Amino acid sequence: MQFYLDGYRPGDPFVAQPHPSVADRPDDLPEEVDVLIVGCGPAGLVLAAQLASFPDIRTAVVDRRDGPLEVGQADGVACRTVEMFEAFGLADQLVAEGYWVNEVSFWRPDPEDRSKIARTGRIQDVEDGLSEMPHVIVNQARMLAYLRGFMERSASRLRPHYGVHASGLAVEAGGGSEYPVTVTLQHLADLQETGRTSTVRARYVVGCDGARSGVRTAIGRELVGDLTNQTWGVMDVLAVTDFPDIRLKAAISADQGSILIIPREGGYLVRVYLELDAVRDRDMLENRSVTPEKLTAVANRILHPYTLEVKDVGWWSVYEIGQRLCDKFDDVPAEETGTRVPRVFIAGDACHTHSAKAGQGMNVSMADAWNLGWKLGAVLRGTARPELLDTYSAERQGIAQELIDFDREFSRMFSAAPKESGPAEGGGVDPAEFQRYFAAQGRFTAGVATTYAPSMITASAEFQHLAEGFPVGMRFHSAPVVRLADAKPVQLGHVARADGAWRLYVFADRADPASPDSRARALCDFLVSEKSPIARYTPAGADPDSVIDVRAVFQQGHRDLAVDTLPPVLLPRKGRFGLIDYEKAFCPDLTTCDVVDLRGIDRNAGCIVLVRPDQYVAHVLPLDGHEELAEFLSGVLLDAQ
Repeated sequence: MQFYLDGYRPGDPFVAQPHPSVADRPDDLPEEVDVLIVGCGPAGLVLAAQLASFPDIRTAVVDRRDGPLEVGQADGVACRTVEMFEAFGLADQLVAEGYWVNEVSFWRPDPEDRSKIARTGRIQDVEDGLSEMPHVIVNQARMLAYLRGFMERSASRLRPHYGVHASGLAVEAGGGSEYPVTVTLQHLADLQETGRTSTVRARYVVGCDGARSGVRTAIGRELVGDLTNQTWGVMDVLAVTDFPDIRLKAAISADQGSILIIPREGGYLVRVYLELDAVRDRDMLENRSVTPEKLTAVANRILHPYTLEVKDVGWWSVYEIGQRLCDKFDDVPAEETGTRVPRVFIAGDACHTHSAKAGQGMNVSMADAWNLGWKLGAVLRGTARPELLDTYSAERQGIAQELIDFDREFSRMFSAAPKESGPAEGGGVDPAEFQRYFAAQGRFTAGVATTYAPSMITASAEFQHLAEGFPVGMRFHSAPVVRLADAKPVQLGHVARADGAWRLYVFADRADPASPDSRARALCDFLVSEKSPIARYTPAGADPDSVIDVRAVFQQGHRDLAVDTLPPVLLPRKGRFGLIDYEKAFCPDLTTCDVVDLRGIDRNAGCIVLVRPDQYVAHVLPLDGHEELAEFLSGVLLDAQ
């Protein structure tokens, strides 16, 4: 992380100086805001954290609870989510505290005695090279605490308003006023109405208020789908057991039912998901008499011959599996898309619900907000076209549908009765087949399989052959490099911060970048010319990398290039002192692997990889594709005023 750009100051450098407008902001709810976020769950706080990076945008966050969540339901943090948290500077804390899911074991009935379970396999949880980040388990409440900490340290000093319920929402017909959305808020105490109400007018409202979303209802959207007849119990417990895989993620499919074991952070806590049988557990299901003691009895029934002695229960619940989805994630009817700007959005459980066993709910909800946040920021700051906001629903609804389809099949296979290996009869699932399915879907569950279709912010793959390892529409896959100026080994993807900037990675051709025949040099010269997108879209007085951040990766070793021969675009002057940013140029890290080979870059031709602010590849172009680059960006960005 870089700091001291505008002057040295003592104290924690990760705490930003407050924006001048902070002093004039009331402690109570403002009457007018740019963005009102309803809900302080994973989606709401990721969105709030992103908008907190833009202190000139007035953001308010409300939640009906009396205070921050103390015990969360979600716990699995996919590799992609950890990558996203790196952009907020939170990944180190997350991976240090979390339980790392390294391997998964699979259990089924013992062929010699089906009343007992036996291990059938054990596989690596995340395939090698899929991400530089691990799959970890951290309580949802801790994840939210990280995000609130980021918000409080930001220049906006953004904090949620608790004990506030959005009871009404109206969007002005025609949307002609500056603040076309009016939200009525009820003030609560201990979740009870106090009789006090407030009204907030907003440019945009985002409903992150869960499966019973009032914002969703207000814009006429509904969750469509069905609940299954499967009921599951879940407990976070401290227990003594002779089950040998208690500190591994374990999937157990037995004649007596199914269990998913998820070890928790801290070395002792474990989460147990238990399938409740419609016959064996009928009494407690019909009478709603489920207790932790009864869930423990179910666990011992399934785990036989092993036993689980629960010493303490941190949290428990019962839920029915269902997959439900909204057809659109904003307030504009499908037939009117493109004719008016959406003003109200929904994210997370407000627009898609599914089972918990695949560990995708919190991750996909956060990804919704990550997708929307930079778009709202760009439109509100006047750097991007308002039509950009149409891409949120278009992109995320399709991803949610993929999740629903995956979750339905995953839940079916997990809950199906195990059958003998080979050509068995009946509707059961061969445990070996389930194990293969789990491994095959590893990229999806890691969160790295998301692929956005061509749109105004995602180009076609015409030049994909120049960078096979950076597929257009997929997340920018980081790789080890060495920073030229200080010889520090770093991850290339970690240069991207949650600051709303586009990243333009220049993967140089073979030529010496200081030579006149270097195509990378010619591109860098273009990027500082009057025709450059940087000159066209960077607001007056802003740092030159605030809208388009240029980074270069050369093929030469870091000792074979001189910093003082780099082109000006890679040595930009920034801040009130005009200091030089030396962290724009990189070389291969030959102690691990050459990034050029690792990511399939054409050595002779080199290429441009343009990356969106949410770290998804928008375009791959040849180094001399100056006009194509300018044309693509002109369809997204607005000329600087």
